Amino acid sequence: MILDSLRRVLTQEAAAVLALSERLDSTFVVVTEAILASQGRVVCCGLGKSGHVAAKAAATFASTGSPALFLHAAEALHGDLGMVASGDVALLFSYSGETDEIVRLMPGLAAQGARTVMVTGRPDSSAGRLAEIVLDVSVDSEACPNGLAPTTSTTVMLAVSDALAVAVMEARGFKAEDFARLHPAGSLGRRLTLRVSDVMRTGADLPVVAPQASIPDLLRVITQAGAGGACVVDGEGSLLGFVSDGDLRRWFLRAEDPKSGSAQELMTPNPATVTPELLAVEGLEVMQNFPAKIGELPVVEGKRLIGLLVLKDLLRSGIV
Repeated sequence: MILDSLRRVLTQEAAAVLALSERLDSTFVVVTEAILASQGRVVCCGLGKSGHVAAKAAATFASTGSPALFLHAAEALHGDLGMVASGDVALLFSYSGETDEIVRLMPGLAAQGARTVMVTGRPDSSAGRLAEIVLDVSVDSEACPNGLAPTTSTTVMLAVSDALAVAVMEARGFKAEDFARLHPAGSLGRRLTLRVSDVMRTGADLPVVAPQASIPDLLRVITQAGAGGACVVDGEGSLLGFVSDGDLRRWFLRAEDPKSGSAQELMTPNPATVTPELLAVEGLEVMQNFPAKIGELPVVEGKRLIGLLVLKDLLRSGIV
């Protein structure tokens, strides 16, 4: 019984969205072009359930490169209309088109110099007749068995707002890098903006030894840096090789006098490296795709060592 109800609602709402996609006309293109041409913002306005749709629409537009804000229809009538400026595009949501606050707000929006777009299920409603452009999002019925709770109608309005935002985003050439720039605190933002140079170890945290460094010196440098290995460089700072803690363990197992060796004897020459401008997540992929299990990658510019990328630092950075 419950599963039947769930399936019915989902099927009905999905069918309504699909039906709308099949009857899209040039009016939707006109709205998209109006937003693209606007020098202002997308002002999303509504009340009640439609207000929640408008708030989400404003957030989606803003996060995909179209400056936007949510305007509460009732508050707009008591001073918040001042948030609207000439050149804005007002996207108003009211399925009935008879929401009193929306109807009363329409002349004020026009007086502010904003273009008005009504998203409604009744194009010939009071608000529909006052709007410059009307998007017809009518549905056959609500998923609510009583036909009262806004369900299918709000789903369709939400889908339309998403479609408009994405169409504008694509027309503007808004890329993943732009999205990350607007979402700096999220893991996606970090994955698309954090570079190897932002995460790598440098200075005193960089374990570096000369080729002739003794085994005790090598152990001391690695321990002090808290790393899993050390970079071997020549007198000019060029990378010669890398000694991992695994290399050290194997050396101690096979050498007759483990303390008598040097870094040059233990090192892996010409190790895998990364460059500082590489995305940190790409550095992580190099580690993961390497034939052997590695947790460190020297960072170089040309042949010169400038840092060390460490797996545990990448994990702490929040890119995964």
